[in-house]
Amino acid sequence: MTNQINYQWRVTKYNPDFRNENGSYSLTEEWTCPSEIGKVIYGKEFTLDEYIQVEAAYVETIIKFVEESGINSLRILKLSNLNISEEDKKSTLYETEFDELIVNEDMVLSINEIRLICKMVLRNFLGCELYLKDKFFVHFGWDYYMYIGSYVDCLAATQYAQNNRLFVERIQQSPYFFTEEETTRMIEWNEIDDEIIVGDEELTGISLDEYRRIFNLSTEHPVIGTFEIKQEQMGFFQKYLKHQMDFNKYEYQFWGGY
Repeated sequence: MTNQINYQWRVTKYNPDFRNENGSYSLTEEWTCPSEIGKVIYGKEFTLDEYIQVEAAYVETIIKFVEESGINSLRILKLSNLNISEEDKKSTLYETEFDELIVNEDMVLSINEIRLICKMVLRNFLGCELYLKDKFFVHFGWDYYMYIGSYVDCLAATQYAQNNRLFVERIQQSPYFFTEEETTRMIEWNEIDDEIIVGDEELTGISLDEYRRIFNLSTEHPVIGTFEIKQEQMGFFQKYLKHQMDFNKYEYQFWGGY
């Protein structure tokens, strides 16, 4: 029997008592990013220690949900490596362990690697989602909003989060959740050295297995996200496009999402 993600939660540091009738958070003086460490919020300096305490609650809550779901690894999805400068590496939030972990799309992460990746995402050194097909996901939203889905109703993990001053709200669906069947897949192109997209064309008639083969992805990958198209892949994609591909003029990328 195929597992299904039947349970989804929004996990945040924001008390839902302060949401208005539209669900928007009504308190304006809340930190939303680690870059605000040192700023005065509600008349009090937001300290590194306070940040680390909240971050640890987020990371360990994820681990509790993973473990209660009977899972010992997750995959990376929709990886975006942010440009980390030498100045970033001097930050008190940058750890030498970040350099030691080589991260790739579709990579399988152990529990300890999950901890490290989550810290990198929450500190804005990396962007990605974590998932296990049909069983589990973690979506990181803006402003320290986090969404977790599982095929298990994780009551103990929920209690752990609440004991560590986080708020867990049962939701119908993460705003970042969509199925393979709902996904639009297309080719986008821009002139070389110019990031502005000048054309796009939707792809049809290509199976997920074909996409996985051309991008060297596992059978678990839902083929969602953005992938660079290399010239040696031109023969495969040109069959499905009206646009005549020209790698001397354009850079191409595959995009799969809503």
